[in-house]
Amino acid sequence: MGAVNDGGTVVVDNIEARRHEPLFKRIGSHFKQYWQLWVLALPSIVFVVIFAYVPMYGVQLAFRKYDITKGMTGGDWVGFQYFEQFFNDPMFKEIILNTFRISLWTLVMGFIAPIILALLINQIGSTKVKGFVQTITYMPHFISTVVMVSMLQIFLSPGTGLLGRFLGRESLMGDPKSFTSIYWISEVWQHMGWNCIIYLAALSSVDLALYEAAKIDGAGRLQLIRYVDLPTIMPTVGVMLILNMGSVLGVGFEKVWLMQNTLNITASEVISTYTYRIGILDNQFSYSTAIGLFNSVVNFVFLVMANAIAKRASNTSIF
Repeated sequence: MGAVNDGGTVVVDNIEARRHEPLFKRIGSHFKQYWQLWVLALPSIVFVVIFAYVPMYGVQLAFRKYDITKGMTGGDWVGFQYFEQFFNDPMFKEIILNTFRISLWTLVMGFIAPIILALLINQIGSTKVKGFVQTITYMPHFISTVVMVSMLQIFLSPGTGLLGRFLGRESLMGDPKSFTSIYWISEVWQHMGWNCIIYLAALSSVDLALYEAAKIDGAGRLQLIRYVDLPTIMPTVGVMLILNMGSVLGVGFEKVWLMQNTLNITASEVISTYTYRIGILDNQFSYSTAIGLFNSVVNFVFLVMANAIAKRASNTSIF
């Protein structure tokens, strides 16, 4: 038990004393003191356990030859057979390259655009104009994926489309070389207004005295952005970058699947669509589970690496 001698009086260090208590007693003391907070968080904890951790039980299918008549654990154990099958698949290289190309373009451009938009909106002096611009830019976020893809097909329709009439007789939706550009440009346009909200929230915490001091020193708009705004949002930028790195191979299934056709299949077949095609349409559940697990592991590795780099470079991390 820790103690401090203060002029002949022994003062017990309660914190040090608790550290030497048995584990179960410390846990009980913690719950007794903070039980209200645990009760408040309990619904969220239950939700995460049921919908995030319980389904992980099915990961074992990646290592078993699934037999629907024998249940989840009745198939023969085959180890890494399905992973080797995927790595030796003739389409493996094409699928990985397509996924990385689409994902990286979307990740990089979708990460930069909200920051630029937030910095520009923050420079608007009128509160009403700022609110109007912010509302207009984040409204596309609420357009459903099906409607968005339908809009792309209409706009890019050759001869009659708003953009297609200027782009030749063939629709860009069927051009493999244009698929990636169409995907990430539409993705950035749809979501950058919504994603910039978190940066605007960070910018709202800037002390107005900093702007006044910078203006007195002769700083223009670009200098205000460089020396006041950017340093303010850099911790937020670091956290968002780390979180985004966790979905490097996480190209959305719905939009790619709806945009996919026989003409652009060579550029649009990604891990998520291939998994659906193999697992659901061809009933190869174990094989598709192995592909999905590989995808998750790669995303987790990128997340850990990004967190470690950010923590070392700027002391910003999520764990």
